[in-house]
Amino acid sequence: MSATDRLNLGITCFPTFGGSGLIATEIGLAMADRGHRVHFIARDLPVRLHGTSRQVLFHEVTESDYPALQHAGTYPLALASKMIEVASYERLDILHVHYAVPHATAAWMAREVLGDKAPRIVTTLHGTDTTLVGTDPSYLPITRFSILRSDAVTAPSEFLRRATWEGFGIPETFPIEVIPNFVDTERYAPARDRACLRELFPALGEDEPVLIHVSNFRPVKRVGDVVATFAEVHRRLPCRLIMIGDGPERSPAERRLRELGLEERVAFLGKQEHFVELLAAADVFLLPSEQESFGLAALEALSCGVPVVASDIGGIPELIDPGVTGYLAPVGDVGAMAEHVLALVSEPARWSAFSRRARERVLARFRLSPAIDRYEALYRRLVAGRAGR
Repeated sequence: MSATDRLNLGITCFPTFGGSGLIATEIGLAMADRGHRVHFIARDLPVRLHGTSRQVLFHEVTESDYPALQHAGTYPLALASKMIEVASYERLDILHVHYAVPHATAAWMAREVLGDKAPRIVTTLHGTDTTLVGTDPSYLPITRFSILRSDAVTAPSEFLRRATWEGFGIPETFPIEVIPNFVDTERYAPARDRACLRELFPALGEDEPVLIHVSNFRPVKRVGDVVATFAEVHRRLPCRLIMIGDGPERSPAERRLRELGLEERVAFLGKQEHFVELLAAADVFLLPSEQESFGLAALEALSCGVPVVASDIGGIPELIDPGVTGYLAPVGDVGAMAEHVLALVSEPARWSAFSRRARERVLARFRLSPAIDRYEALYRRLVAGRAGR
C-alpha cells in the first residue's frame, strides 16, 4: 500500500470484555493488517490488544490527580485532550469512537479545538449508550448533540438504528448505517472435542449435555434466568453448565446454585479471554437477556456451530433464526427456554441440523472481512469528501 492510500486511524473504546471494546479492537487490528496505521486512544490497553507495533500504537488517557479534580468526572476532558494531541502529531484522518457517551462527546470537543485540521468522526453505537445511558434525562441532550455532530454514525442492528431515531427524537432522514457485528470464523469454528469439558467435569457422561453462558453478569443479562433454566433442564435430563464472565450477578447465582444443591455441576470461570475451545465443545448457548442490541457472544457461539436459546428482544431476532439456528422465548419465560434446550439436546439429529445451519448463517452474513470492507469504504468516503455535517 502506498503512503497516499494508507489511512491514519484513531480508535477510542472502553478497554473491557464488553462487546463494544472487542469489536473496536478487531476493527483496528484488521485495518492494521491491511496496511493502515492505527492508534488506540483509551484509558487502558484493550483486552484483545496484545502489545503494539509500528502499525498499531496505544495512547493512554490519564486523568489529573490534582485534589480539587478528584471525583469530578474529568475523563471526557482528559480523553478529548489526548485525542487533540494524537490527532495533531499523527495527523489522523479518522477518529472512530465506540459508544456515544462519553466518547463521541470527547471527539466533538477535540474537533472544536482542532478546527479544519480535525479528523473525521465516526461514531458506532453499541446499545446501552443510546437505549439506557444516553436516554437518561441527565445525558440525553449531550448524547443527541454528539450523535448529530458526528460525520458518520453506524449501528450493529436495525433495532438499534430505530431505537436511536426514536429515543432521541432524531429524524429518520439522519443517516445511521447498519453494519452488523462480525466474528473471526477461523478462530470461532466448530470443534467437538469434549476433552476440555472433562477437565472441568471429570465425571461428565458421554452424552451429558453442557450448557454455556458468557456475559458481564450485569442485571440486564438476567443471570438468574440462566441458573433457573439450567435447573429445570437438569431436573428432567442431567446436564452441566459453564459460566464465563464476572460481575454483580455472579454471587447471587452461585448462592442460588448452592441452595439447589447443584454447585458441583456448574463451573464459574470468571473473566476469560481465551475460551473458544470450551464454547465449541458446548451444546447450547443461553442468552436470556432483557435487552440486547445485537448479541456478540451469541454470534461467537453460532460461529462455533452451537445453537442459541435467547430472549426474543432487541436485535437478537436479526441474529437468530427461530427453529433454524436456535430458539427465542419471551423475556423471563424460563419454562419456554428449558423446553427449547431439551428439544435441542434430546434429539442428536435435530441438534446437528441446527449446528450446521448456525455455522452456514454466520459464514453467509457475519464474517469479518466483508464488515471491515464496509468500514474501510466508509473511512475513505469521509476522507475523500472532507465534509462533516
